[in-house]
Amino acid sequence: MSQAYSGGDLAMRLAAVRQEIDDAVRAANRHPDEITLITVTKYHPVALLDALYALGVRDFGENRHPESRNKAEHLHERYPDARLHFIGQLQRNKARQVGRYADCIQSIDRIELVEALAKLEREPNAPLEVAMQLSLDGDTARGGVPVAQAEALAEAIAATPTLRLCGVMAVAPLEANAEEAFASTREASERIRKIVPEATMLSMGMSHDFRSAISQGATHLRIGTAITGKRPDQP
Repeated sequence: MSQAYSGGDLAMRLAAVRQEIDDAVRAANRHPDEITLITVTKYHPVALLDALYALGVRDFGENRHPESRNKAEHLHERYPDARLHFIGQLQRNKARQVGRYADCIQSIDRIELVEALAKLEREPNAPLEVAMQLSLDGDTARGGVPVAQAEALAEAIAATPTLRLCGVMAVAPLEANAEEAFASTREASERIRKIVPEATMLSMGMSHDFRSAISQGATHLRIGTAITGKRPDQP
């Protein structure tokens, strides 16, 4: 195992991020228990997941199939309490494959994905957890349902027995003020909760903007390089 994954530098980066999260939470008059940290490990080998788990990480984010499948299998074989969140854009023809191994899919952004996942074989009391990805600027090339269409999509998910809508996910647009973008996400979430009251997840905030996300009510942060360091070159 390389030094980057042996615990030293990785442990310091993780501790620093956790401290920044705690500071931001307290500044927002919130409690640390309200935040779930999802560590994004895309392109990294499974050795990193093992090292992170040893440091207390339980939620992992991946955005590419089949890399995410291989890591999910690794986690589930070794660590029953680990969870893999699929956070990347999802193709319809891959949706059911991802749905078989992901603990949560955070990138549901169109009815075609709901229809595909409706065909999953799930235990009656164990629907797949999903979140809707919102497009805050209408640029669906980056993924996301336009905010104006989000309520209709929420209704479709709520009517699908194989799925449980947990909340919404968003990425701040590149040129936008992050705090304003996350405020818009929070407002959209409030409207969604009128349809599905238990959809309380607010997944927003990454390495460069998670403090703003916390101030606007984020419940789940997706942080990669601030913890893992530079990603390996894409395979």
